[in-house]
Amino acid sequence: MTTVDSPAVLVDEADGILVVTLNRPRVRNAVDVAVAEAVAAAMERLDAEPGLRVGVLTGAGGYFCAGMDLRAFAEGRRPVVPGRGFAGLVERPPVKPLIAAVEGPALGGGTEIVLACDLVVAGESAVFGLPEVARGLIAAAGGLLRLTSRVSYHQAMEIALLGDRVSAADAHRFGMVNRLVPDGRALATALALAARVAANAPLAVAASKRVIGASWPTDAEGFARQEAVAAEVRSSADAAEGARAFLAKRAPVWSAS
Repeated sequence: MTTVDSPAVLVDEADGILVVTLNRPRVRNAVDVAVAEAVAAAMERLDAEPGLRVGVLTGAGGYFCAGMDLRAFAEGRRPVVPGRGFAGLVERPPVKPLIAAVEGPALGGGTEIVLACDLVVAGESAVFGLPEVARGLIAAAGGLLRLTSRVSYHQAMEIALLGDRVSAADAHRFGMVNRLVPDGRALATALALAARVAANAPLAVAASKRVIGASWPTDAEGFARQEAVAAEVRSSADAAEGARAFLAKRAPVWSAS
């Protein structure tokens, strides 16, 4: 059981995967300053350590995240880290892939954290939503900015303007969720996906995320920008190793260079 002395965020590492767990279940893992700073530190570590290939973000106690800690907000404390934004994440996610493993509610800022991730696994009872309009606020932690790149325009408007909860099944149908799994299986499934990502060439994975995230147009300018990224990957040691491994019918040994 979590105690008052437990860290606000737990960080574990295994097989190139950094697992970051929001650890305030008594308040449904609401984000305060301590959580934001710890998540930011974990994201810095994920990108800085060559042995880490992918991150998994989840919540303790059957909750993902209830969003911003409103009690702290009412006292004038905003859980924002300079350069990274709300929760130490939404304005500058890591360069390396980040997978959300969602059980239970992911509401308000919790949904915005999910939208900042690259892959999303959700238990069947998970719920999402942007209820900020009912509280006199807007979903300014990336929710409004990212939503239309995840779901259709009209669906985004319904989520943002009504503030209703969205079931995991609907979120999966809308395209917000990659894998819909039985309750209690989100983390295990996310770790399995992370292992598959970690097995691929790290430079190529990071470059692929960068190009997709940039949303460059499919015109000459967009292809030119992509070519600059692709050329760097193509000339890497990992590209040569990938070809050698394919021809030798063996598993590649990546060097991230």
